[in-house]
Formats: sequence, C-alpha cells, structure tokens
Amino acid sequence: MGQDDWLVARFEENRERLHGVAYRILGSAPEAEDAVQETWIRLSRSEAGSIDNLGGWLTTVVGRICLDMLRTRRGRPERPVADHSPALADDAVPDPELEAVQADSVGLALLVVLQTLTPAERLAFVLHDMFAVPYDDIAPILGKSPAAARQLASRARRRVQGTPEPAGPDAIRQKEIVSAFLAASRGGDFAALLEVLDPDVVLRADAAVVALGNSAMVSGAAAVAETFSGRAQAARLALVDGLAGLVWSYRGEPQVVFSFTVTDGRITAIELRGDPDYLRDVDVASLKA
Repeated sequence: MGQDDWLVARFEENRERLHGVAYRILGSAPEAEDAVQETWIRLSRSEAGSIDNLGGWLTTVVGRICLDMLRTRRGRPERPVADHSPALADDAVPDPELEAVQADSVGLALLVVLQTLTPAERLAFVLHDMFAVPYDDIAPILGKSPAAARQLASRARRRVQGTPEPAGPDAIRQKEIVSAFLAASRGGDFAALLEVLDPDVVLRADAAVVALGNSAMVSGAAAVAETFSGRAQAARLALVDGLAGLVWSYRGEPQVVFSFTVTDGRITAIELRGDPDYLRDVDVASLKA
C-alpha cells in the first residue's frame, strides 16, 4: 500500500466520527460533510508522517473548521434546524442511513438548544461532553486557557440542562441574601442594606473596576451601604462559579462581576472584578430572582 492509499485508509477510519463531531457542532448534515471534506483537504496537504496522533489531529482540525463556520453563520440570520437538516425537515425525502446516524447522535430538541449557544460554548460542550476531548486539547482550538474552555463547557451545560439554580441550603441562603442586597441597593433602603451586611464587611475592587471610578477598598457596613445605596440598577442576579452573585453586562457581555462571601447569614466580603482575563474564565449564568 502506497503512502497516499495509507492516508486515505486512515482518514476513512475516522470519517464517521468526524462527521459525528461536525454534525453535533453545526446541526447540519450538508455543512458537516463540507467540514469533513475540508479536513481531508488539509490532511492531504500536511506532513501526515509527522503526526503522532492522527485521530486527535483530525478532531482538532474539524473542530476549528466548524468553529469558523459557526462564527461566519452568526454574521447572518441562522436558519431553523429543519432547514439545515434534511433528516429533520418535514418534507424531506428520508435517508435511512443518515437518519440512523443522526438519531443516534443528537435529537432535534438538543439541536435547538445548541443553536442558542455561542460558537465557543457549542464547540467546548460538544467536544468535551459528547466526545470526551480533554480541555487541554479544546483550549488551543478556542485560543483560550483550559480553565476558560472548562467554563465555556460548564456554561453550555447549564443552558442545555435548563435554568440553573444554586444547590444546597447554604447556596440557597446565599441567593436569598444576595437578592435582598440587590433589592435594598436598588431601592436606596439604607437600613435594609445594614441588615444583610456584616459590621466588618469589606468591599474590594480590582484595577479594572477602580478605573471606572470605584474605590479599591471600602470597609465597614455603613460605608459599604453608602456605596451601594440607590445604585446597582443595571446589575442582575447571576450564578458566579456556582454561587449567587451579581453581574453588570453591556450588550450581553459581562463587564463587572460581583462575588459575595456570606457567613452566618450576613455578607462579610464583596469582590468587584472586571479584569478581562477573569471575565473570560469566570462561569456566569443567569439566575432567576
């Protein structure tokens, strides 16, 4: 068997899996096939003999291609799932083999949810949760750290599973206290703020938040209550790395994250963070009041 025949044979061994990866990410059988074909073109032009892990290399390449396709697609109105997928369209001519592959891989309901994710969230979730690709391998595809890839997959997982809620009595109690803090802050209720703040509470802000005109540190319940009284109008309740907090966003992108430490039913510390690296990695999810 010549080198070309060997390469074709190895690629064909991976074709079904690559199509599965691409279909789950793109939600479109024709686009998935295009992504697989482009992967073959890139492989045929590469120094294949120097690739130690061909399967991993192919997964990385098809992932990058799909990510580019998703980002291009987001620049124009996205068609409904049925328009993408002949196996899911009502008037499509059934393809038994295609339907079997798609039914085994992902259902219509999941495809609809996946379309609500950002391209990065979608890729991280599909590669990790459906194909067990390590975050260390996903990170270079996204141009992010492994921690950021983990957070993207976690955020996507929450959306796929439904609206997140804090778990456990301590987490639920924290949500109640943070909600009370937000209500008192918005309403300018100084007394109510003092009720939820520990006498020795400390408010800290990172350099990015200080640059917006905030103090780097404020100590004591009265001073912290004064800082927030009548403010936080644009802040929203959120799940911050699994615990109730607040987030201020602009055009859907978090700008400042409020993290709270609650001890014995009162807020003992508040962290305001707007550093871009932190915002990139932190896991923030909307939370119902």
